[in-house]
Amino acid sequence: MTALSFDRHCDEIVTQTERLTTQVRGADMTAPVLSCPGWNLGQLLRHVGGDHRWAEEIVRTRAAGPIPDDLVNDLSAYTHEDEAFLIPWLIEGAARLSAALRAAGPDAQAWNPSEERSAPVAFWARRMTYETVVHRADAARAAGAQFALEADLAVDAVEEWLEYSTLPEAFEPGPDLPDLLGPDRTLHFDATDAGEWLVDLTGTRPVWRAGTDTATATARGPVADLLLFFYKRPAPTIRTQGDTALLDLWRIRAGFWLEAPGE
Repeated sequence: MTALSFDRHCDEIVTQTERLTTQVRGADMTAPVLSCPGWNLGQLLRHVGGDHRWAEEIVRTRAAGPIPDDLVNDLSAYTHEDEAFLIPWLIEGAARLSAALRAAGPDAQAWNPSEERSAPVAFWARRMTYETVVHRADAARAAGAQFALEADLAVDAVEEWLEYSTLPEAFEPGPDLPDLLGPDRTLHFDATDAGEWLVDLTGTRPVWRAGTDTATATARGPVADLLLFFYKRPAPTIRTQGDTALLDLWRIRAGFWLEAPGE
């Protein structure tokens, strides 16, 4: 399967933000976001808008190292938000990020947290697309709205997660971290409307590929719900079988990068 284009990601940052604002119009900004414990809906929207502005500054300035992210996660001052302010603020932030990405181009270099060094800013276009998508699902649930996602976007987001699952932080031994790798450890993910993937945990590092084979554990369901399952969001259509403890351990280890509150 092929990742979506840089231009598509730039488009989707704006589109997904617009869909998010549509979902929350008229909603209670103090409603709790159950998948982001400790946050209400207004704080979640502040987080999304803060993420967009944080990434925009990194891309626009071609940052060579981390920049302060207080706007992303320090949300204690935003417990009573005004929808009339937040909605245009969100749309503006998404547009600014998309414009900065296009001005830079996919191959321009800037810091990103997965590399801890300068790397192509195409990373930010993809990452901010799915940051917005997953939090749109969170917001929809808090606002009592429906969440749907095009299959090609969900597939690309699933494969982004699978790529993260091969980084050293996702499998190397550490204090209080159960071993993930071992013999007879394979995972099968069956997106019933989009395709299948196999994750092989039997070697010295995880390896994933499109396709299927005999596996130790399987998760099966629509691809958009499979994505939410990876992110530990409610996904009632997903059915698991086999070694579900291994599945859960893999989700925890593969999600090492979701360190900030609300992620």
